[in-house]
Amino acid sequence: MTGNEYGFDTLAIHAGQDPDPRTGAVVPPIYQTSTYAQDAVGAPRLGYEYSRSGNPTRDALQECLAAIEGGRRGLAFASGLAAEDTLLRTVCRPGDHVVIPDDAYGGTFRLFSKVAEKWGVDWTAVPLGDLDAVRAAFRPGHTRLIWAETPTNPLLNIADVAALAALAHEYDAMLAVDNTFASPYLQQPISFGADVVIHSTTKYLGGHSDVVGGALITADEGLGQELAFHQNAMGAVNGPFDAWLTLRGIKTLGVRMDRHCDNAERVVAYLETHAKVGQVLYPGLESHPGHETAAKQMSRFGGMVSFRAKGGRDQAIEICNRTKLFVLAESLGGVESLIEHPGQMTHLSAAGSPLEVPADLVRLSVGIETVDDLLADLEQALG
Repeated sequence: MTGNEYGFDTLAIHAGQDPDPRTGAVVPPIYQTSTYAQDAVGAPRLGYEYSRSGNPTRDALQECLAAIEGGRRGLAFASGLAAEDTLLRTVCRPGDHVVIPDDAYGGTFRLFSKVAEKWGVDWTAVPLGDLDAVRAAFRPGHTRLIWAETPTNPLLNIADVAALAALAHEYDAMLAVDNTFASPYLQQPISFGADVVIHSTTKYLGGHSDVVGGALITADEGLGQELAFHQNAMGAVNGPFDAWLTLRGIKTLGVRMDRHCDNAERVVAYLETHAKVGQVLYPGLESHPGHETAAKQMSRFGGMVSFRAKGGRDQAIEICNRTKLFVLAESLGGVESLIEHPGQMTHLSAAGSPLEVPADLVRLSVGIETVDDLLADLEQALG
C-alpha cells in the first residue's frame, strides 16, 4: 500500500497493517519474541531468525512509516538519536564533513560535537535559511551531508527543503531532514528532494508520551538497504511493544495534528497581544522570516510555539514554574500540553556554544485539550 493509491489517513491506519492471516485480528499482533523456530538449518520461516534482525511488529511499523512519508524504505530504532547515529555511521567516514543548523536540537548537537568528532567527522553550523552561508560552508569532496531540521527545535526556523536538496546534490552530497516537529501529516521532505527523513517517533508519531523510538525513511532503496544492514549490525532496534504503541499512535496522527494546529494558532494569537511577551516564534505568522517557505512545503504550521519573555531569563523560568495544565517537562508532541525552558532543559548541552539558545526563551508543545483552558492557564502563569 503506497501513497500513490490512498490518502494519508488511510495509509496511517492500514499500511503494513493487514488483518492477521491466522486469526483475523484487525490490529497487528505484538510479536513479543526474541527468536523464531526454523523449518530446517538455513530455512527460517518468512525470513525471521532473531528479533534484532527482524520482527513482524516492527516490520509493520516500518512499512507504515515509508508509506506516510512517501519513501521507499522505513526503519525503526530504539530512539531518535539511535536513528541519527546509525545514519551518520552509515553515510560518513573519518575525514567527512556535515553542515548542520546553527540552532539544531541539543541532542543532535551533542551527537556531532561529543561523539562524531571523536571518530573523525567534522561539522559546521550555519543558518540553513541562508543558502549562501550553506554553500560557503561546503568542503567539496568532504561534505557528505546537509543535516536539516524544519521547523527547528526550539527556535522554529524554516529551511527550504527543495533548495537545500538541489545544493546538496550539486556537490554529490545528501540531504537529511529531521521532520519531527512537522510530522509527515504536515510535511513530506522526500517529495521536495530530501534523501532521508529522520523522526523521533517518541513525539507526534507516537503522540501519547508513552513510548520512545526513532525512524529513518529513505527515498532510495539502495540507501535503505545499507541502513538496514547497519540497523542490524549496530542493534539499536525498536522493540515489538514500542513498535506496536507507535503504530497505534500513527492511526490518529491526522486528527491529532489538526487539533494541535488549531490550538497552537489560538495560543499564538493570545501571546502576540500579551504585554509580557517580547516575541512569538511560529512559522504560521506572516512576520516569521520563513513563513513563505513554510507555506510552500507545509500544509499547516504545527503545534510547537516558542516565545521570549520580556522580563528575561528569570521571568521565563517563573512562567514555566507557574503553569498548571501545561506540564513542565521535556519532550513534545503528546496529546497533553508541555512547557519548558530550553536553555536549562532540552538544550543545556548547547550552553556556551555557538548553538546556545536565548535565556529568555520558553517552548510550548501545545496539546489537544480544550483551548480555552490552555489560554486561561497561560494567563495566570504570565500574570
